[in-house]
Amino acid sequence: MNVKNCRKCKRIFNYVMGPVLCPRCREEEEEKFQSVKKYVIEHPGSTINEVSEICEVSTNQIRQWLREERLTLSDESPIGINCEHCGRMIKSGRFCGECKTSMTNMLQSAMRTAAPTVQPKKDSRDGAKMRFLDK
Repeated sequence: MNVKNCRKCKRIFNYVMGPVLCPRCREEEEEKFQSVKKYVIEHPGSTINEVSEICEVSTNQIRQWLREERLTLSDESPIGINCEHCGRMIKSGRFCGECKTSMTNMLQSAMRTAAPTVQPKKDSRDGAKMRFLDK
């Protein structure tokens, strides 16, 4: 059993996975997320500070939801976050589309050069035979 303290309320709870939040705090966070999501859909031109004040959620929490791609903003929204690689303004996630493609290509080429081609060994004996060790 993995017992931890909740990061928000400091209560002890049985930790399974995900953020280190007790079930009650996780539920409260999900309710806040739903209110932010609803507000952003209804008011597409609002800023992060405005959403933060109206929904009573920190701007850091809103940015975290954007980075996790739980919250996606419309293209006409003035709200945005910066790509962690090139700094371009994006609407959700950590990287822009071009950086994602570039990183994927670099990883694939590295995998191709690093992984040697393995040839299966050929048995010099004729056919596969069953062998018993206890005789």
